[in-house]
Amino acid sequence: MRKFPSGRIGIQQGSRLLFSDFVNGGVMWTGEGDRECRFVVTFKEPFKEAPVVHTSISMWDIDSATNSRADLTAENIRPEGFHLVFRTWSDTRIARLRADWIAIGQIEDDDLWEVD
Repeated sequence: MRKFPSGRIGIQQGSRLLFSDFVNGGVMWTGEGDRECRFVVTFKEPFKEAPVVHTSISMWDIDSATNSRADLTAENIRPEGFHLVFRTWSDTRIARLRADWIAIGQIEDDDLWEVD
């Protein structure tokens, strides 16, 4: 369990269309084997330290003739942002995908002063 010290907790959220590969014959729709797309998410306001980030698939349009294989994760989480990463493999064909995320973490408390 991650516990935050007393102070202020901030929550930020977002949504991102990761790709729409059926439109232009992109690799997620036409390719095979290991495939990945990666996007940098920058928080509107940085956290005091790296937050907890949860990701979820909020929309996908996938070929019904192949197995559905999907891995969505947050990597390189920092106070300023993270990488939103989607991976698939084998013969899975994905036309388009949208991912949502939520970040929860400690933020600076303007009422706390540091005294030297």
